Amino acid sequence: MRRLAARGAAGDAGEVAAPATDSTDCAQGRSPRPRRLIDLCAIWDPGAFLPAASWESAPGITRRRLNEAETLSSVREAQLERLEAARPRRPGSRERGPVLRMARQQPPPWVHAAVLLCLLCLSGAIEIPMDLSQPPTITKQSVKDHIVDPRDNILIECEAKGNPAPSFHWTRNSRYFNIAKDPRVSMRRRSGTLVIDFRSGGRPEEYEGEYQCFARNKYGTALSNRIRLQVSKSPLWPKENLDPVVVQEGAPLTLQCNPPPGLPSPVIFWMSSSMEPITQDKRVSQGHNGDLYFSNVMLQDMQTDYSCNARFHFTHTIQQKNAFTLKVLTNNPYNDSSLRNHPDMYSARGVAERTPSFMYPQGTASSQMVLRGMDLLLECIASGVPTPDIAWYKKGGDLPSDKAKFENFNKALRITNVSEEDSGEYFCLASNKMGSTRHTISVRVKAAPYWLDEPKNLILAPGEDGRLVCRANGNPKPTVQWMINGEPLQSAPPNPNREVAGDTIIFRDTQISSRAVYQCNTSNEHGYLLANAFVSVLDVPPRMLSPRNQLIRVILYNRTRLDCPFFGSPIPTLRWFKNGQGSNLDGGNYHVYENGSLEIKMIRKEDQGIYTCVATNILGKAENQVRLEVKDPTRIFRMPEDQVAKRGTTVQLECRVKHDPSLKLTVSWLKDDEPLYIGNRMKREDDSLTIFGVAERDQGSYTCVASTELDQDLAKAYLTVLGRPDRPRDLELTDLAERSVRLTWIPGDDNNSPITDYVVQFEEDQFQPGVWHDHSKFPGSVNSAVLQLSPYVNYQFRVIAINEVGSSHPSLPSERYRTSGAPPESNPADVKGEGTRKNNMEITWTPMNATSAFGPNLRYIVKWRRRETRESWNNVTVWGSRYVVGQTPVYVPYEIRVQAENDFGKGPEPDTVIGYSGEDYPRAAPTDVKIRVLNSTAISLQWNRVYPDTVQGQLREYRAYYWRESSLLKNLWVSQKRQQASFPGDRPRGVVSRLFPYSNYKLEMVVVNGRGDGPRSETKEFTTPEGVPSAPRRFRVRQPNLETINLEWDHPEHPNGILIGYTLKYLAFNGTKLGKQIVENFSPNQTKFTMQRADPVSRYRFTLSARTQVGSGEAVTEESPAPPNEAYTNNQADIATQGWFIGLMCAIALLVLILLIVCFIKRSRGGKYPVREKKDVPLGPEDPKEEDGSFDYSDEDNKPLQGSQTSLDGTIKQQESDDSLVDYGEGGEGQFNEDGSFIGQYTVKKDKEETEGNESSEATSPVNAIYSLA
Repeated sequence: MRRLAARGAAGDAGEVAAPATDSTDCAQGRSPRPRRLIDLCAIWDPGAFLPAASWESAPGITRRRLNEAETLSSVREAQLERLEAARPRRPGSRERGPVLRMARQQPPPWVHAAVLLCLLCLSGAIEIPMDLSQPPTITKQSVKDHIVDPRDNILIECEAKGNPAPSFHWTRNSRYFNIAKDPRVSMRRRSGTLVIDFRSGGRPEEYEGEYQCFARNKYGTALSNRIRLQVSKSPLWPKENLDPVVVQEGAPLTLQCNPPPGLPSPVIFWMSSSMEPITQDKRVSQGHNGDLYFSNVMLQDMQTDYSCNARFHFTHTIQQKNAFTLKVLTNNPYNDSSLRNHPDMYSARGVAERTPSFMYPQGTASSQMVLRGMDLLLECIASGVPTPDIAWYKKGGDLPSDKAKFENFNKALRITNVSEEDSGEYFCLASNKMGSTRHTISVRVKAAPYWLDEPKNLILAPGEDGRLVCRANGNPKPTVQWMINGEPLQSAPPNPNREVAGDTIIFRDTQISSRAVYQCNTSNEHGYLLANAFVSVLDVPPRMLSPRNQLIRVILYNRTRLDCPFFGSPIPTLRWFKNGQGSNLDGGNYHVYENGSLEIKMIRKEDQGIYTCVATNILGKAENQVRLEVKDPTRIFRMPEDQVAKRGTTVQLECRVKHDPSLKLTVSWLKDDEPLYIGNRMKREDDSLTIFGVAERDQGSYTCVASTELDQDLAKAYLTVLGRPDRPRDLELTDLAERSVRLTWIPGDDNNSPITDYVVQFEEDQFQPGVWHDHSKFPGSVNSAVLQLSPYVNYQFRVIAINEVGSSHPSLPSERYRTSGAPPESNPADVKGEGTRKNNMEITWTPMNATSAFGPNLRYIVKWRRRETRESWNNVTVWGSRYVVGQTPVYVPYEIRVQAENDFGKGPEPDTVIGYSGEDYPRAAPTDVKIRVLNSTAISLQWNRVYPDTVQGQLREYRAYYWRESSLLKNLWVSQKRQQASFPGDRPRGVVSRLFPYSNYKLEMVVVNGRGDGPRSETKEFTTPEGVPSAPRRFRVRQPNLETINLEWDHPEHPNGILIGYTLKYLAFNGTKLGKQIVENFSPNQTKFTMQRADPVSRYRFTLSARTQVGSGEAVTEESPAPPNEAYTNNQADIATQGWFIGLMCAIALLVLILLIVCFIKRSRGGKYPVREKKDVPLGPEDPKEEDGSFDYSDEDNKPLQGSQTSLDGTIKQQESDDSLVDYGEGGEGQFNEDGSFIGQYTVKKDKEETEGNESSEATSPVNAIYSLA
């Protein structure tokens, strides 16, 4: 994680930020400005910030940042540090430690204003408010060397200000330029800018020359630079026929470009005539003069031609020279691409090696002159075999590392922004294995004039003294010439108040008549500088130039400056006061500069208040107020951290911010110092950034920018994405041999996860073209391997890189390499002989692949004969992978051999394999089958084995087919599906299990070989004895009330015999406490039981099983439900307090109330009511208590007649017992069904009093419930 702290300032209407700097250059000598100015010279270092904590407890790094900020000497140093911090890192590199860097981002608008005004303050220019009289000042002009496009109109700029507004005129080649006489030339209104219009014709070249602009009003004349106007030229390339260039392989070569002279000089580049760029490297490269240099020519250089191209800037055209063609003479005309990167390529091609020599510059020494501030370009291009390497040195010192960089494959050394310290002797060293040579370049640094002290405008009051200073330096030393209002000072009328002393003009007891514009021209042979500075004599009382009552908001613990722009003549004195206090603010935490700005070295909360600045001179005074508010700094307290993530995972970068609540906070993110686009894979929240499905393109630095109107804080983290490696490239085959080759490749980027392995694959174009096979695997630390090859294979290789994340895409295939042929060294594998029919034998084998064929026309010699006979071998040649031998006896052994053969010969003698001809169905069945019953589910079998000659094949198994004929239980349906039991091998006995007890079975046996089943044996019958039953079905435990528990169950699915009853075991338990177990036995017909609870608190565990004569079967266990407890009661109370329950009850009460009102109205009107017809049968309530705890509540008046039941449709039918089975046709005497369960035990019950207590009574009728409600 890297933390960056940066603080910005914002200047809105009536609101500015006061940043801090320790620079005093702006403060000293700065004059007031005639408009609202914010103290923007204080563009301070991004590290000059102390977090919102006590000064004593500030972290060490913060103290260091502040100390660094205090050592800055100017705004320019801060700007340079900011540019250095913003320089992007090399891709893939990672910084470690608390590196302070300023993220590169689009600055807010106030920064542009800050830079502009800060430059003004640095220049020290004095500005007079425009409502006061003043001489002219040049504000805008064209560059000294003004090159124009001949296709456009010519524009020569000259802008000036003054009061009164100045007038303009021009000179051309030092003569007055009469604009009125030339219809093509005009001057813009209120401006001196010249416009030369060629829409009506004319040649721009006619207007070339040196122009100078004069701006004049009654107080003086200001001059522009001498502007040299030139028209851009892009001449055509002369036509020429170029003969082929003949050169010996290994010799040096220079192809000259000689472009036509253009203005400005064209950009040169080399391409082929088909517009393909010429590949350049340390052997072939373009020089600074545009020529193409070959350190040594190779045969492959003939594969293209070479054309020099010139691109002209203004016309945006490219001119192409006729192409050079090369003819390379060589001792080895075969252009083997495998030798291009051979470690000893030149000797392999028969090229003589030689020591280096310089092609440019020639000789052993040369000299070069460069002007101060320009770039120095030194170039050395050498020939030699092998291609030499170039190294650069400076005699008597080191190369300036901060300004020097190498170009053109180290053949050029560029030193930027040259100064006098860069003069001296430089030498380049060209070396190869044959030797070395050097060339010395003597560098002389000259200088055009540059300012040491540029003259500034001078504003004086009548009677004051002053001076203009014009100091410049250069090499050679420049001369200084003074002028006044554009005329030489020597020719001006004498002025007793003015004295010229070389580069200084001294004014004493200045009067209003001394107003003028002075020009200083300093020049040498390399150039000139021209500066205008006016002398203005004014009597002006103090005035404030900034808006009144400004609000300035600053950040706590920052350094700030309160600016109070003012003007007056004589120059007023300025004093500061706080909150109306009488004492002047200066000293301690305050410092007042000469220009009147008040600096507060470290803002604290108590510094908040109203500050008053008072400007005073002999003509009066003026004051202004500034209200200062102190805000807490914006600080990222939880910063994003460096992370390493695999591709496809999710990453979250945290950024939690603390800021002043009165300021609006904005959190944004940068990626690689550029604004981050939030796509659909990203989610930005207030305190984090989440990236879903991380991809390789997400790798980079992420900067969280937390900013307010006044400041910002930055924190940076680097995300490293582990991805699959890039594919290897540039595969090359070397060391070619009959059975091996060396494969070399260049590894691709590992994408931050080290490569662990390389897999080499091959493809051949004969047997399986387009199919790639793994050849070998090598560690990830190698990039070259020797591959063992097979004869007669046209190989093509590719390489796959593997790391922890996955595999790369395969590399591009290598060149093909075919090995010579040879006889096979092996024979096919998996040779088999098996019959597909009873009279044949099919011989099969696995065909050999391309790497084992060893030659063309691979074929197989197949031999066979009957085993243990003296027969001769039968043989046949086959090109496939199978052969069928016909007309064979049934299941006879054969000896088989398969031998490989190609056009180069036969393979080794093959091994003999035993195979068999086809099988036929067995002719006999097992005899004397005996069955012995082992238990109710298993029997034992015994039989006599068949004779081997009757099997007619390989005996696989004896197999028993059996099926269930019937059950001993009457009327029980059984499935008669045939089942089988296998007994592998030649054996006389076996066991059949998993039979159903108490059943009749039938069984048959057969012999099985590879062809199928033989004839069936005699059918045998057997009966399985009675077994134990399965578990009772649907065992249910119900608890209708707190006193009883009802149990119900169904008969077992498989009785496995005659049921004799049920056994029920139960016990009470309460937690871990167990009661005494009780056992109950029931008859086979009983399927219900009601238990009276002895303990209303405990639960019960019931275990039920059915019994036959053999014993008890599988048991089933259930537990009684949990009894009602206090929680249940509380739950009911809670439900009663729920809103929905209360609402439901209210709705029911309302409905009942409405029904009562309706009934009352009908009664009051004397409505008629139905009268029940009297019956002989007496009415009587019948509400038997149900077994399950339900009761039939009904109105006695509306009870149906006894012996009848009211149906839902209002009809009356005979009441019957609900649990009678007569309606289902199952009444009558009790009997057992076929599965042994007891049915028919229920009969029609006419008398309710005869009903057993555990039978269900009639359910409450819905119609009765409706009557009861009515």
